[in-house]
Amino acid sequence: MNSIFHSLFFALLALLAAAVSGHALAQSDYAIGFNPRSGDVWVDGRLGDLNVYGSGNADGFIDEVVVSYGAPRYLVREYVIDRRWPPGDVYYACALAHYAGLPCLEVLEIYERDHGQGWGVIAKRLGIKPGSAEFHALKGDMGKSHARHQGGGKSANPRYQGDDRAPHGGPDKAKPGNGAGKGKDDDKGRGKGKNNGPPHR
Repeated sequence: MNSIFHSLFFALLALLAAAVSGHALAQSDYAIGFNPRSGDVWVDGRLGDLNVYGSGNADGFIDEVVVSYGAPRYLVREYVIDRRWPPGDVYYACALAHYAGLPCLEVLEIYERDHGQGWGVIAKRLGIKPGSAEFHALKGDMGKSHARHQGGGKSANPRYQGDDRAPHGGPDKAKPGNGAGKGKDDDKGRGKGKNNGPPHR
C-alpha cells in the first residue's frame, strides 16, 4: 500500500514539475523577452496577466484587441501566433496606438526596434504620459479587461474602471453643441445643445 502512495506522490510531483517548466518554457519561448517596464507596477502586472490569457485563449485575446482598438485581425494574429510576441506587448502596442492616433503596426515596429528602452519611454515619446487622461483611460481599459478574464464584470478597483460613457473607456470628449447639453432624459442621449442630431440607437 505504501508503495502505491509513494508512486502516486512522485507522479504528482512529476506533473507539477512539468507544468511549472512548461510555463517557464512558454515565457522563454517568446521571440522577444517580456520585460514591459511601463513605469507603472499595476500596468506591468496586467500585461503579465494578458500573457497568460493570450497563451491559453489566443482567439479570445485576438478578438479583444481587434474589437477594443480596431487593430487588423491578421496583424494581431501574425504577431501573437506567427512571430511569437508576448500577448501583453501586442495588446499594449495597439492600446497606445489607439490613444496616440497611430496604426498599431507603427507602434509594434517602434517597440521591435526600441524594446530595450521599455514601454514607459516609448509611451512618453508617443505623447501618452503618466497621469494624462489618455493613460488613465488606457488603465481603465486594462482594468475592465482583467475583470472580464476573471469573470467579475467591472474592475474591482473603481479607479481603473474607465468611463463607460465613452468608447474604449476613453475620456468623455463631448462638447457643447454636439448634443451633449443638459437634457432631462440622459438615456435618450439628447440635450439642449445646438445642432442636435437624431437620438443614438
